[in-house]
Amino acid sequence: MSATETCLSVETVMIAKAVTSQSKDRIILGIDPGTIVMGYGIIHIRPAGPEVLGIGVIKLDKYDDHAVRLKKIFERTVGIIDEFHPDELAIEAPFFGKNVQSMLKLGRAQGVAIAAALSRDLPVAEYSPKKIKMSITGNGNASKEQVAAMLKQLLKTDVEHKYHDATDALGAAMCHYYQNKQGQTNGKKSYSGWKAFLSDNPDRKG
Repeated sequence: MSATETCLSVETVMIAKAVTSQSKDRIILGIDPGTIVMGYGIIHIRPAGPEVLGIGVIKLDKYDDHAVRLKKIFERTVGIIDEFHPDELAIEAPFFGKNVQSMLKLGRAQGVAIAAALSRDLPVAEYSPKKIKMSITGNGNASKEQVAAMLKQLLKTDVEHKYHDATDALGAAMCHYYQNKQGQTNGKKSYSGWKAFLSDNPDRKG
């Protein structure tokens, strides 16, 4: 484990062999943003179907400064991209709750993860939690446990993780796979660059 991973308290489960740079298959990185725990999941789209390359979390609770947590999110997201070389990022949109401060922090975490992907020229697709649940289970109100159980069945792999943030991230990646497979665009927003993202999210400027 590298010094960076030790510092960030990263927990990763490697499930499949790394893909060579010569592979023409698509790799999708899914992220469930958070400032305490950020989940991520990587799937490899092969002709026979998707398979899991890795699933894990970045634990950030040891950092008291919110700005430092955002810095770590950016650095580790870039690190994951450089390690797995995904072709696209699918990220879960913040859930709008009553706690304004929590929503603000979550929105910042999502924005930083998106910025990290765009710094590596990755296309970004954003999906609502309800859309992801609907895509995976057929029920937009499904529980996190139900999503994890369905992913295990769909991927025919033990994707269980003690943090639902990790399986939620894997769900975002699978949702993106299904939307592209079916040629659907409802429920997602895609950004090809930072300028496009800021244009649709003016509150993230500055």
